[in-house]
Amino acid sequence: MSLLFICGYAQTNDALLDGARKKLTAKDFVGAKKDLSKVIEGNQKNKQAFLLRGQARLGLEDFYGAIADFTFSLELDSTFAEALNSRGEAKMALADDDGAIDDLDKAIKFNAKYTAAYTNRGFAKYNIEDLQGAYFDFSKALELGPVDADKYFNRGIVKAELGEYISAIDDYSKAIESDKTDAGLYNYRGVAYFNTANFEKALADYDQAIKLDPKDAVKFENRALAKSAKEDLKGALEDYNKAIELDSEDGETFNLRGVLKHTMQDYAGAIEDYGKAIKIDETNPTYFDNRALSKTEKEDYAGAVEDYSSSIELYPSDPETYLERGLVKILMNNNYDGCMDLKRAEEMGATEAKAAIKKNCK
Repeated sequence: MSLLFICGYAQTNDALLDGARKKLTAKDFVGAKKDLSKVIEGNQKNKQAFLLRGQARLGLEDFYGAIADFTFSLELDSTFAEALNSRGEAKMALADDDGAIDDLDKAIKFNAKYTAAYTNRGFAKYNIEDLQGAYFDFSKALELGPVDADKYFNRGIVKAELGEYISAIDDYSKAIESDKTDAGLYNYRGVAYFNTANFEKALADYDQAIKLDPKDAVKFENRALAKSAKEDLKGALEDYNKAIELDSEDGETFNLRGVLKHTMQDYAGAIEDYGKAIKIDETNPTYFDNRALSKTEKEDYAGAVEDYSSSIELYPSDPETYLERGLVKILMNNNYDGCMDLKRAEEMGATEAKAAIKKNCK
């Protein structure tokens, strides 16, 4: 092989690699994979080509193929931090978070200033509920930089789950400084404000989130909760109605609207909403408990007992349900069965059962 041919071949490979990088940036994963396969056909020892083809496969959600390419790259260079980081991403996509952490530990070992590896390891630790570990990694990613909204948001999420709402608000605020167009940032900060009982600021954030993204049912549901906390029950009902208009398949929204209607003494409306929630999710005992409460207010005691019984079938270890069912049975003059429920509730630890037994069970 002449020197001229070798140089020409190398230049062709370089051009294909550069073209593939541009295609990856443009999310043309099929085109990038095709170009990189040509490079690999001509040179089975090009670790960069295997890395990039693996990233193209990641984009195509061919996670096993991506892992194979990253592994080939690592067989050529076991210290290749970028391949370890990318293989960690692919493993996370397959819910192998422990395997991902193992790869990301190595990536960081070989490149202690690899921001993306810290971020990805933070996600993997978050997935296995190692919140303190995720907190450290997201903080390290911020320390290494470059600072952006996503990094503050990631850490804010972890802080909120740790109950550090004030600190989470600080991170969300810094994220918003970097990106004032992201509705999700305002929504999450609103949730943090809500959890600190700062309902005015929560409402302001939900208003902005809805202004930026008026098609998300969750944001209306969140604002309804804040309006309820402010005793703006009419406004809360309007928001629940809008949330259901946008997404009629969420049982929890019907349940929450039912709770609101019960508070407004619209027991028939509450019962209807709980019924819709149950139709969507028959496995949630809370929906049956709530409907039983509204049926009790409507003096449909038999219906209430039936709902409490359904709740107990689903979750037999809740003493409060036995307590409530017992009290309803007593309202039906069925003191024997009612007292049996009250005694069961007392045995299970319901603190109010003792007084109810003393009053009703001679």
